[in-house]
Amino acid sequence: MIDKNINIVELIQKYPQAAMVLMQSGMGCIGCAAAQFETLEQGCNAHGIDADAMVKNLNTVLGLDK
Repeated sequence: MIDKNINIVELIQKYPQAAMVLMQSGMGCIGCAAAQFETLEQGCNAHGIDADAMVKNLNTVLGLDK
């Protein structure tokens, strides 16, 4: 399962479909230089998004919550 400590670039490399979930949530950080160094939680915080809700959504959409 994904947690909020995963690096954003690592997340997208491992689960390419996560990019669409991030973009639909208002995180256009896919091409952002900061994404190379930020965790999912840091990216969410920078965009005013609840990191726990994002993690739950990603795990659901990616089928990892089973």
